[in-house]
Amino acid sequence: MSPDAYAAAAADPAQAAAPRGRRAQAGPPLSIVVKGYPRLSETFIAQELKALEARGFQFDIWSLRKPYDGKTHPIHEKIRAQVNYLPEYLHEEAGRVIAAFIGAMFKRGFLNAFAVFLGDLMRDFSRNRVRRFGQACVMATERPKGLRFVYAHFLHTPSSVARYAAMIHGVRWGFSAHARDIWTTPSWEKTAKIDDAAFGVTCTRIGQAQLNALSSTGPKVELAYHGLDLSDIPRGPETREPRNGTVPGEHVQLISVGRAVEKKGYMDLLNALADLPKIMQWRFTHIGGGPEMEALKARAKDLGLSGKIKWLGKRDRPEVIEALRAADIFIMPSRIASDGDRDGLPNVILEAASQNLAIIATRLSAIPEFVEHDVTGVLVRPGHAAGMTEAIQQLARDPNRRANLGVAARARLEIKFGPKSGIEVIAKKLRAGLGAPAPASATEHPAAPAKPAAETEATAAKAAAPGPGGIRMAEALPPAAE
Repeated sequence: MSPDAYAAAAADPAQAAAPRGRRAQAGPPLSIVVKGYPRLSETFIAQELKALEARGFQFDIWSLRKPYDGKTHPIHEKIRAQVNYLPEYLHEEAGRVIAAFIGAMFKRGFLNAFAVFLGDLMRDFSRNRVRRFGQACVMATERPKGLRFVYAHFLHTPSSVARYAAMIHGVRWGFSAHARDIWTTPSWEKTAKIDDAAFGVTCTRIGQAQLNALSSTGPKVELAYHGLDLSDIPRGPETREPRNGTVPGEHVQLISVGRAVEKKGYMDLLNALADLPKIMQWRFTHIGGGPEMEALKARAKDLGLSGKIKWLGKRDRPEVIEALRAADIFIMPSRIASDGDRDGLPNVILEAASQNLAIIATRLSAIPEFVEHDVTGVLVRPGHAAGMTEAIQQLARDPNRRANLGVAARARLEIKFGPKSGIEVIAKKLRAGLGAPAPASATEHPAAPAKPAAETEATAAKAAAPGPGGIRMAEALPPAAE
């Protein structure tokens, strides 16, 4: 679906959902519930949807919110599934919601779902809770026949809708948990959903441990890293200019990609940049939108940094990759937000690694599951501006070290964080939920050749060749075995 088509669907949800009362034919057996679709900040979901279609899964998408980014990634154009937009606010489509509630009352699982909803409402008496049940009723009545399983991305509101809708239909459901949903959803609600779901997966070890500790039926949530599909991403430059911040006009290029929200830690990063030596030659580029953008720009102005920072706003993946290729250091200053929200393993860290880019990040949540200090990047304490300043300064003046870290990060990405292992965990769970047999090996999605040792040796051989200025991308790679 093109961006114009998404916009049209958002303007008229009835055009996105199938015509009510006229769908006699069976739909796909699987429905996938997401908070918003398409979203620039959730390439990991688009990557998963594309991979599921490549493995023969047929599904439709149910989005709780309309698109608001104004553009999409190229990968969204490759996903063929029908997208259905639920009423974002019930009062805006009151007729649609009332008709759905009445229709849902005749479904076999309505009484069970309504009882669960009332129990949840007693513990969380909020408009949001009512909205999720209303959305579930719409999904349950507008969804064509043939549904066998419901799968939700994020354990908070999308899983509430998926759970209620699945109960109304009388089918099972499962979830994929990520970051905010793990850390800000009430424990009672997480336990209820984990126990009720047919399966749960999450994309970090720390998230898996957190969720399994809440399960009353024993460990149930499995690890499924998102990984990164490199097939549509150009390989990173093998050499970069040997900028070290000492030559006037030859600026070390710093970059970060992320939403302007508290948990990303950009206020901390601005304070760190302000403390860099005045004689150091640097420029910083930020990509992303978000509610704190104006506050960040104002803070940068107060610190006297405006002339050294480019705020590029929202960009699609090709534009992000192009910017990463032009940079020298990628920075992810994540921290724990005041409401407990925090990152998992930001996908953009993997994208930076794909471009052989040196990474500075905080020792928080699942980030150390990829960024190993002084091996595949540099880690500093969250919220520690002085530590971030020192890390930036050290990498800025050492192009060889940057090159070594960048190549090591790319090698780790290829060996441990390809998309195949994670998607196979999810595909296996979905097949079981659908009651479908595993496909024959001939129809499986082709896997990349499993030659990690040889790939590492080849990467190391390339790294040994000197580039411009005599800089080697790596003089030695760290051991790949883990």
